Amino acid sequence: METADFRGLACPLPVVRCRDLLRAGARELRILVDNEPAVDNVRRFLHGQGFDVRVSQEGPACWSLEARAGAKAAPAADAAPCPAPQGQDGQRTLVLITTPTLGRGDEGLGAKLMANFLATLPELGPRLWRVILINGGVTLAAAPGPALEALQRLAAAGVSVLVCGTCLAHYGLLEAKAVGETSNMLDIVTSLDLADKILRP
Repeated sequence: METADFRGLACPLPVVRCRDLLRAGARELRILVDNEPAVDNVRRFLHGQGFDVRVSQEGPACWSLEARAGAKAAPAADAAPCPAPQGQDGQRTLVLITTPTLGRGDEGLGAKLMANFLATLPELGPRLWRVILINGGVTLAAAPGPALEALQRLAAAGVSVLVCGTCLAHYGLLEAKAVGETSNMLDIVTSLDLADKILRP
């Protein structure tokens, strides 16, 4: 089993390096990382490539991920950071949210407008593919209220919700996140590239 030490690498380098190992043909790996967002991101990436992953914490800032290619593992050359987009009509609309409020001015009004915006997104129908939360937008995935409820309804309906892991860690919200997948900048950049249309409220 090949061991790769990714401790000290900032997002999204642990996932990028892991992808490179898979593309080089690795089928059994032991990955070392030093933070929880990296654990979530690397584990999700490997699961997405068809690997069986076992995680163990080896110290206060050291996690080990042992991964073995399963029966459905993707060919090494096909390793990609994001799941392939799916849309019933072939269109992929992505919504990029960077703040917990909509517009400038009164913060209370902005919070209500953001909740209304999220609650109205289902009107886009099958074109709505993915919602990405970064910077202050990640607080929407953790703060109880109508915005979180709207995001949970979107996720339950099959909309992909990605939440920046670095941002969650910055705001101290890793354990409070109540919707979506903890993500990384590689997933975010790839998603922006794959989208047919990007909405940024």
